[in-house]
Amino acid sequence: MILNTTHYNAEHKTIISDLIGRPFSLVQKLRLRGIGSKRMIIDNVSPNMMSLMNKVSDTNYANIELRPKGILIMVNKGLKNFTWIIPFYQLVIYKTNGSSIHAQGRFIHFRNNITFKENKTFFNKLMDLKINYDLEYAIPYGI
Repeated sequence: MILNTTHYNAEHKTIISDLIGRPFSLVQKLRLRGIGSKRMIIDNVSPNMMSLMNKVSDTNYANIELRPKGILIMVNKGLKNFTWIIPFYQLVIYKTNGSSIHAQGRFIHFRNNITFKENKTFFNKLMDLKINYDLEYAIPYGI
């Protein structure tokens, strides 16, 4: 689900909390050593997300925020902000010449440059949280 979060809306806050949980507490943020990525350059997006990209040849940026049951990808388009809400059970990450995040029939590909390399520890945290989520809600086979 993609929301226009340029201006504060209490309804958006409840939607996000229902889908992927409330934000981490201060103690959890310190324990995780941060829950947000540095801004990354968007290299490519799926056709159904082209409306979120700048029309001219400006560079498009996004950053990721961790939540207990998913992630938020914040995309900046000029003066507008859009947030893509992705629960962990829909999240798929591919590491091919950068990183590509797929969910809900959409994808976003981040460019492999210096800012992406600075986010390596963040992506490791993201994968650890996703694996823990998958283990917690795993369906046992053979029952």
